Amino acid sequence: MSALETARSAWGAEMPDWVEVLATRCDRASQARVAADLGRSASLVNQVLKARYKGDLSAVEDRVRGRFMDGRRACPALGTIRLDECQDWRQKARRFLATNTLRVRMFQACGECPINSKGEET
Repeated sequence: MSALETARSAWGAEMPDWVEVLATRCDRASQARVAADLGRSASLVNQVLKARYKGDLSAVEDRVRGRFMDGRRACPALGTIRLDECQDWRQKARRFLATNTLRVRMFQACGECPINSKGEET
Protein backbone atom coordinates (compact mmCIF):
# COMPACT_ATOMS: atom_id res chain seq x y z
CA MET A 1 0.00 0.00 0.00
CA SER A 2 1.34 3.44 -0.87
CA ALA A 3 1.77 6.18 1.71
CA LEU A 4 -1.04 8.14 0.05
CA GLU A 5 -3.38 5.15 0.24
CA THR A 6 -2.43 4.66 3.89
CA ALA A 7 -3.15 8.31 4.66
CA ARG A 8 -6.46 8.30 2.79
CA SER A 9 -7.53 5.16 4.61
CA ALA A 10 -6.60 6.59 8.01
CA TRP A 11 -7.80 10.17 7.57
CA GLY A 12 -10.78 9.60 5.29
CA ALA A 13 -12.48 12.58 3.73
CA GLU A 14 -11.09 14.82 6.48
CA MET A 15 -7.47 14.39 5.33
CA PRO A 16 -5.80 17.82 5.34
CA ASP A 17 -4.01 18.99 2.21
CA TRP A 18 -0.66 19.04 4.00
CA VAL A 19 -1.00 15.34 4.94
CA GLU A 20 -1.64 14.56 1.29
CA VAL A 21 1.53 16.44 0.35
CA LEU A 22 3.45 14.56 3.04
CA ALA A 23 2.17 11.20 1.77
CA THR A 24 2.92 12.07 -1.85
CA ARG A 25 6.48 13.01 -0.89
CA CYS A 26 6.86 9.69 0.95
CA ASP A 27 5.72 7.83 -2.15
CA ARG A 28 8.32 9.63 -4.25
CA ALA A 29 11.18 9.01 -1.83
CA SER A 30 10.71 7.24 1.51
CA GLN A 31 9.38 8.06 4.94
CA ALA A 32 12.93 8.15 6.25
CA ARG A 33 14.07 10.60 3.56
CA VAL A 34 11.03 12.86 4.01
CA ALA A 35 11.49 12.76 7.78
CA ALA A 36 15.12 13.78 7.37
CA ASP A 37 14.06 16.66 5.10
CA LEU A 38 11.65 17.79 7.82
CA GLY A 39 14.18 17.34 10.60
CA ARG A 40 11.89 14.86 12.32
CA SER A 41 11.79 11.10 12.84
CA ALA A 42 10.44 8.52 10.41
CA SER A 43 8.15 7.24 13.16
CA LEU A 44 6.58 10.70 13.50
CA VAL A 45 5.90 10.76 9.76
CA ASN A 46 4.46 7.24 9.91
CA GLN A 47 2.17 8.16 12.82
CA VAL A 48 0.94 11.27 11.02
CA LEU A 49 0.17 9.30 7.87
CA LYS A 50 -1.78 6.79 9.95
CA ALA A 51 -3.59 9.59 11.86
CA ARG A 52 -2.15 8.27 15.14
CA TYR A 53 0.23 11.07 16.07
CA LYS A 54 -0.52 12.27 19.62
CA GLY A 55 1.76 15.31 19.53
CA ASP A 56 1.12 18.80 18.24
CA LEU A 57 -0.16 18.34 14.70
CA SER A 58 -0.02 22.08 14.04
CA ALA A 59 3.75 22.00 14.57
CA VAL A 60 4.06 19.14 12.07
CA GLU A 61 1.76 20.99 9.69
CA ASP A 62 4.01 24.08 9.87
CA ARG A 63 7.06 21.92 9.05
CA VAL A 64 5.35 20.35 6.04
CA ARG A 65 3.86 23.61 4.78
CA GLY A 66 7.15 25.44 5.21
CA ARG A 67 9.41 22.80 3.71
CA PHE A 68 7.23 21.37 0.94
CA MET A 69 4.45 23.89 0.30
CA ASP A 70 6.35 27.19 0.60
CA GLY A 71 4.24 28.26 3.57
CA ARG A 72 5.50 31.55 4.97
CA ARG A 73 4.90 33.96 7.79
CA ALA A 74 6.04 37.45 8.67
CA CYS A 75 9.00 37.59 11.04
CA PRO A 76 9.61 40.87 12.88
CA ALA A 77 13.38 40.44 12.48
CA LEU A 78 13.85 38.71 9.12
CA GLY A 79 10.81 39.69 7.08
CA THR A 80 8.92 36.86 5.40
CA ILE A 81 10.35 33.42 6.19
CA ARG A 82 9.25 29.81 5.72
CA LEU A 83 7.18 28.28 8.53
CA ASP A 84 9.79 25.62 9.26
CA GLU A 85 12.52 28.27 9.50
CA CYS A 86 10.36 30.16 12.00
CA GLN A 87 10.08 26.97 14.06
CA ASP A 88 13.83 26.46 13.90
CA TRP A 89 14.53 30.01 15.07
CA ARG A 90 12.00 29.70 17.91
CA GLN A 91 13.73 26.52 19.04
CA LYS A 92 17.16 28.19 18.96
CA ALA A 93 15.81 31.28 20.75
CA ARG A 94 14.81 29.28 23.81
CA ARG A 95 18.40 29.56 24.96
CA PHE A 96 20.53 32.68 24.74
CA LEU A 97 23.85 32.20 22.98
CA ALA A 98 25.92 35.18 21.91
CA THR A 99 27.61 33.19 19.14
CA ASN A 100 26.79 35.79 16.49
CA THR A 101 24.74 38.95 16.06
CA LEU A 102 21.93 37.20 14.17
CA ARG A 103 21.47 34.68 16.97
CA VAL A 104 21.27 37.51 19.53
CA ARG A 105 18.84 39.44 17.32
CA MET A 106 16.62 36.39 16.89
CA PHE A 107 16.68 35.62 20.62
CA GLN A 108 15.25 39.08 21.24
CA ALA A 109 12.80 39.02 18.31
CA CYS A 110 11.46 35.53 19.05
CA GLY A 111 11.00 36.42 22.70
CA GLU A 112 8.69 39.27 21.73
CA CYS A 113 6.94 37.57 18.81
CA PRO A 114 3.23 36.74 19.25
CA ILE A 115 3.74 33.42 17.45
CA ASN A 116 6.27 32.34 20.07
CA SER A 117 4.06 33.44 22.95
CA LYS A 118 1.48 30.84 21.89
CA GLY A 119 3.81 28.25 23.38
CA GLU A 120 3.92 26.27 20.15
CA GLU A 121 5.94 23.07 20.21
CA THR A 122 8.61 22.81 17.57
